[in-house]
Formats: sequence, C-alpha cells, structure tokens
Amino acid sequence: MITIMSRDAQVALLPPRFVIAAPQGRSGKTTVSIAICAALKQRNLAVQPFKKGPDYIDPSWLTAASGRSCHNLDSFSMDEEVIIKSFQRVLKDADVAIIEGAMGLFDGYDISGSGSTAHLAKMLKAPVCLVVNTMRMTHSIAAMVMGYQHFDRDTHIAGIILNNVANSRHEKKLVSAVEQYCEIPILGSIPKDQDVNITERHLGLIPFKESVQATSILNHIKERVIPYLNVDKLLTIARDAQEYFVPESQPAPAKHPVVKIGVLFDRVFNFYYPENLDALRTEGAEIIYINSLKEQELHDIDGLYIGGGFPELFLSELQNNKGLRKKIASAIENGLPVYAECAGLMYLCRGIHWQNKWYAMVGIIPADVEVFKRPQGHGYVEVEVVSENPFFPLGLTFKGHEFHHSRLTNLNGLKFAYRIKRGHGVNNTGDGIFYKNIFASYTHLHALGAPNWAKAFVALILRQKFKNKQPSINKKMMESQKNI
Repeated sequence: MITIMSRDAQVALLPPRFVIAAPQGRSGKTTVSIAICAALKQRNLAVQPFKKGPDYIDPSWLTAASGRSCHNLDSFSMDEEVIIKSFQRVLKDADVAIIEGAMGLFDGYDISGSGSTAHLAKMLKAPVCLVVNTMRMTHSIAAMVMGYQHFDRDTHIAGIILNNVANSRHEKKLVSAVEQYCEIPILGSIPKDQDVNITERHLGLIPFKESVQATSILNHIKERVIPYLNVDKLLTIARDAQEYFVPESQPAPAKHPVVKIGVLFDRVFNFYYPENLDALRTEGAEIIYINSLKEQELHDIDGLYIGGGFPELFLSELQNNKGLRKKIASAIENGLPVYAECAGLMYLCRGIHWQNKWYAMVGIIPADVEVFKRPQGHGYVEVEVVSENPFFPLGLTFKGHEFHHSRLTNLNGLKFAYRIKRGHGVNNTGDGIFYKNIFASYTHLHALGAPNWAKAFVALILRQKFKNKQPSINKKMMESQKNI
C-alpha cells in the first residue's frame, strides 16, 4: 500500500485488485475465488477478500482460504463514500484484493444495474475476471463474452476463467473462440469435477464454521482447482488496475472496554459482519464468545448479541441445553440488554416447529416459529422506526436484508419498532420486536449502514449497569448514615 501526502489531506493509492464475476449465479464464482485466495496465500501474499452485497456464507469460506476476515461491500445499504472508505481501510497492509461478485455481472436492483457487481467494479476501478460455466457450449462462448464486453464499455472485462471444461478438445475450442473474437486472455481452465463444489441445501451453501468437513473441502478445492489457474496472469491483471487515489481513512480508536457483550458464536449462530463486532469494540465493548450447544452459563456479561444462522438444523441440541436457555430467559427478565437477528429472534421465541416436530427454545418472546420449505422473506429490506425503543430513534429509516424460511405464529401482543417499507419482516408490515431490554428482528443490519447501532447498544448496556448498581449503592449509603 502506497501512502502519500497532498496539500489538503492524506490520500492513499488502492492496491492491486480485481473482481471475480460471472454471467449468472452458480457458475463457480465462489469455488474459483476460494482457490485464488488460497493460491495467492501460498505465494506469501497478503490477500484481502471482499464479497459484493449482503452475504455471510461465501465470506466464511473466503476468510478461511485467505486467512483474513472477508468484508462485505453493499451499495444498497452503504453509500459510495462509505464503501470506498471501508475498502481502503481494510486494505492497509494487503498486497492484493479480491472481490467476489454476486449473481450475474450486471444484475442489480433496478434496470440500470444499480448495486450490481459491474457497478461495484466501476466504483473501485477494478478489472473483472469473468467465470463462465462452459457446459454444453463451444464457440458460442465468444458471442456470450462479446455481449458482456460491449454491454457496458465502462466495465473492464480483463480475462476469462473457463469452468466445467469437459476435456482437452473442448478446452481448445473454447480458448480459440475467445482469443480470436474477444481478444482477452484465458486465465484458467477448470475441468468438470462435481467434487469441488461446496455442498448446498435449502438456504444455499453451508457456512464454513458449520461444516464438519470444511477443512477437507477447502484442501480439496486447493488441490483440484489451483493447478488449472494462471496465477501469474491474474496478478498481472490485478497490478494493472487503474490508479485510484482515495482519501486516507483511519479507523476510530477503540475505547477502553467498559462493558462485556456475550456473542453466541458456534455452528448454529455464526452470521456476524466483522464491522458489527468492530463497531461494538470501538464503543468500548469486550466480546465474550459463547457456544450455545455446549456452554450452560452466560459468563460475566453485561449484554448479549445473537446473530443469524441455521437453528432448524440443531433444534435437538438447542432444546437439550436447558441450562443456557433458562439462564438467558432469567437474565432478560432481570433486564439484560439483548440484540438478536433472524436465528437469534427464532431462538428467543417459545419454540420452533419443523418437520412435524416442536422444539422448546428460550421462551421470552410470546410467539412460535414455523419453518417452511420456501423462503418467507428474501432480499433487501427498508424500514422506518415508528415506535419508541432503546436502540433506534423515531423516524429513522435505514436499509438491511433478510433471508428466512420461517415465520412467527401465535403472536401475543407483540410490539414492532419497524414499519416495513420494503421486504417482509415478521408479518409483511412490521419487524423489530422489543420487550424490556431486548430487540429482535428478521432484518439483518450492517454497522456501516446503521452507524448509530453499536453506540446505542453500548449506551443501553451502560444505563442498565448503572441501574443495577443503584440498589447496592443506596444500601451502602443507608448503612453509612446509620453509623453517623
């Protein structure tokens, strides 16, 4: 990373970088991105991965492959200035950045392609490496690639990675077509091999932390994919990225820890953005990780954060850990501040009904959860705060995302902080359940898109700590007065 001084302010030159994109989803972007991260790490390069849009699962694999926390870049919930500042700040000591796209290259949330992978690539002035699924295709690849090249001239497609190549004869036809008609290099040719794909299920890929075979899958991808990538050409493309000077962004110094926040982090609950945890630390929180499947104690904590995940796959284990469920319920009744999203919301309800069975959960939210085969909420969310609550001021509007196959039933007197302007939430009109000092919603937020969230959470915890100390302080004062 090169840093220089200007007359006005300190600016930085973004390091080598490129985007991994595809004509459509399920073309192999994640597998290729994992392999490239691992290949660059093997060369002792500090490779920083990013994922376009809201996503927890792909980043978990990219983090494992690169050895550095993968960060999300989402132009729906973050404005351009925030994205560029975040990108630059994370890259301070990195040698190269890899940004994995989402869906098709030009797929955005409107007809102009806003929020698409191409939009992000142009924002970061990053070249694009296009992964093409070549099954049942030969010379037609040239027409496809040429279409992508000419659709938006400002999107620089710098090379092609062929995926699912049947044999050497198939490869020769593909390469000759691209080189003759498209005049861009082939950066890799990956043979057809179903074993290198990460297992999928009802909500997509399995998170790295959840998979018991994650390490062996990662090693298999390295062995089967890296030999077919031209890493030298990829590095050349990254280093040829357009020069881009941006304002130097310094992270806010973390305050001395003043509160302890427990975070359920295990095979069930593992959907946390690094920026969310960093934001809590910046506001003075010490993070205490708790395993919801194994531990029966809450430890010495002042607040609790329960993120997303797949509780429906661990219902027996969650139900069997009665000790932790009772401790959480008791702590909430005694005022423990809690913030929960999606899986965390489900866990705090009375129970979860799935595959004709019912499993008891924490029981603090008066509602049951039913899990369905089809999504009950999927995509971007926009909410307006319409009820007073301890986390967000009235009238605030912010954006997030949701992806859940469950919905709440048998709701009894629930109060919602959010009015849903876009999305589904709990009941298509409301989300953000609050009771005492807990706040639970289906909406996932990103700290860079809701910058006051961490400050409000820590402030609530501090108020509760002071309130809890008041009785003992008053008691000591009374005792001291008796002795006068």
